[in-house]
Amino acid sequence: MNRIKDVLEQKGIKQKWLAEQLGKSYNMVNSYAQNRRQPSLEDLYKIAEILGIEVKELLIERKAH
Repeated sequence: MNRIKDVLEQKGIKQKWLAEQLGKSYNMVNSYAQNRRQPSLEDLYKIAEILGIEVKELLIERKAH
């Protein structure tokens, strides 16, 4: 699970713009944002760099049961 959608909304950034910056299709970025697909670690780092944040800010912590 990731927080890409939340971070984009907080920063007022459109998925289309992120897709252009990443060199990915809008549909791919949208599927990341909707958590239908998860980006590779490499892409996760690229997304964090583009957004100027730490990678951990894009991740949802799993709570231990």
